Amino acid sequence: MKIKFKNSIPLDDSTLWSKLKAGDEKAFSLLFEKYYEQLLRYGNSFSSDTEKVQDCIQDVFADVWLYKNTLNENAIVKAYLLSSVRNRLARIQERDHIFRKTTSTDSLDFLFDFSIEHQLIIDESTADKVNLLNKNINLLPSRQKEALYLRYHQGLSVEQIADLLDVNYQSANNLLHRALLHLRKEWNSCIPLLLLLSPSVL
Repeated sequence: MKIKFKNSIPLDDSTLWSKLKAGDEKAFSLLFEKYYEQLLRYGNSFSSDTEKVQDCIQDVFADVWLYKNTLNENAIVKAYLLSSVRNRLARIQERDHIFRKTTSTDSLDFLFDFSIEHQLIIDESTADKVNLLNKNINLLPSRQKEALYLRYHQGLSVEQIADLLDVNYQSANNLLHRALLHLRKEWNSCIPLLLLLSPSVL
């Protein structure tokens, strides 16, 4: 989604990011408005304390503004913000002793519940299969489920997922491959699995 200033052409993330780095408060506000809800949903996948997640997101954006001069000009904005929220939540949860003490974000449990909508369901048999698919997605190991979410719901590349999860490319690719392999074993339908996993229906 592109946003635009009043009476101007649409601005993509990279343009807004550059303007933010130059001190443009409007660009900063537009990025906040664009990604706040996505970041809130992602943060709530790790913590049910919505107020704490909201504070975390606000802190991330406060840091973005405070340290705007040192930000990477070529950053992938969505991936950067998702990663920043994830890492900050991990530090907060370590501090609060909600999870075992660790300096790694591996301890975070991804609690997002996938629910594929029924736009593509044409009969009761297919509905049963989609419900089974939902169930199997939500039973996947936490890291595999998060990798699927980042790939097919947030649209991140494998390289970006690897950076966000702090693993190498092959490890991120393996997470996706194992998750999809497991789901394909459970899915027996003419509707392509990847179509059901696409952002438009998640």
